[in-house]
Amino acid sequence: MTVTDSAEPSVEDGAGRQSLSPAAARQLATTTKSVPQMQSITSRWLLRVLPWVQADGGTYRVNRRMSYTVGDGRVTFISTGTEVRVIPAELAELPLLRGFDDQGVLAALAERFEQRSYETGDVIVEFGHTSDQAFLIAHGKVSKIGPGQYGEETTLGVLANGDHFGDKTLADPEDIWEYTVKAVTPCTVLVLPQRAFDEAYNSSEALQEQVAKFRAGRLASQNEHGEANIDLSSGHDGEPDLPGTFVDYELSPREYELSVAQTVLRVHSRVADLYNKPMNQVEQQLRLTVEALRERQEYELVNNTGFGLLNNADVQQRIHTRTGPPTPDDLDELLATVWKEPTVFLAHPRAIAAFGRECSARGVYPSNADFLGQRVPSWRGVPILPCNKIGVSETRTSSIILMRAGEKNQGVVGLHQTGLPDEFEPGLSVRFMGINEKAIISYLVTAYYSAAVLVPDALGILENVEVGR
Repeated sequence: MTVTDSAEPSVEDGAGRQSLSPAAARQLATTTKSVPQMQSITSRWLLRVLPWVQADGGTYRVNRRMSYTVGDGRVTFISTGTEVRVIPAELAELPLLRGFDDQGVLAALAERFEQRSYETGDVIVEFGHTSDQAFLIAHGKVSKIGPGQYGEETTLGVLANGDHFGDKTLADPEDIWEYTVKAVTPCTVLVLPQRAFDEAYNSSEALQEQVAKFRAGRLASQNEHGEANIDLSSGHDGEPDLPGTFVDYELSPREYELSVAQTVLRVHSRVADLYNKPMNQVEQQLRLTVEALRERQEYELVNNTGFGLLNNADVQQRIHTRTGPPTPDDLDELLATVWKEPTVFLAHPRAIAAFGRECSARGVYPSNADFLGQRVPSWRGVPILPCNKIGVSETRTSSIILMRAGEKNQGVVGLHQTGLPDEFEPGLSVRFMGINEKAIISYLVTAYYSAAVLVPDALGILENVEVGR
């Protein structure tokens, strides 16, 4: 067999080309490059919306009028397998036991709670029946239903994990339920029967004094917000004696200290010296580092246990969805918690999408609003801004934040300190730390920040928002 080479010239070796190939031409061409891209950069709406207040000395004190603990916070539980127990000290959150600190009696009451389970739609208590039990909701969601003004049933509220009802009625064995409570989801509750409460009551003089004080209503004079009353007179005629008064202040106001986020940026001197065209390597390294630091700053402003918005909303300002997904009714309820000049909603993009689906299902089409030069969705004229720092749980639930911003409006403010040494941006500094024996240049990049809620009704949270249906 004879092998004959092809007489056709090879295109690869250029023998058959009549012009310079693109591959060869690119060896002499200049490549146009983008700056380094970073997918984790977001719009960071929260940092743009918050009015930033100078915190000299690194601390910001929120002075308020004297207020009294209302004693209706949420209780906390511990679980062992399927068994749920209430932490005894947490029972002091109940209005009946407000300020009660006898740990022995609280432990005795905690042991008397009985665990019960209810399925969706079950009636837990019914209007008009004798009220002889206190309920703590360990898990799930219930709806309080009562008679409306015109005879129809109306929803009085939604309660969920940590909420409670019925404890006040234990002080009056003749009391009746003034509403019906139904399970919206499967629920686990702890129940304290009247007889079990009476056992602890009869054996404790301290508890008897606490109940007597509650029955007598010997509480400090206060307004609906829990603030000490300012005595005034109006509508009078003639020359009556006018009340004397003064405005009392909190003796231990809360102070917010600036938090810090830091990192050390390292760049080899050879890279900084030789590879600076067309882009400065140090500048690009610093730019991306600052972007990451600002992302962390926004995350902390949302989630930090000390000052984050999700953890600093008052219990009275936390509400739950009526069914699961965020509906127009739910956002209206949220607006009712921050009704004085609300600034923005903040929600995870999936929560915004879930709200859009609920609106479409009802034939409701929210309008857009112009906000800081951009068109964004809105509800009742309040912009709805995306914030991926609000997490989505494993069960596909999230939260929606509504806030009023600004010192003048007694809202939410961001805290920082400007004029720092080697300041790169307001509240962020970049300090040269030197060059080590390996010729590595180091820069300390630092951001100082915090947030403060000036009055409780400046911040509302819609919790347990279902986004995965």
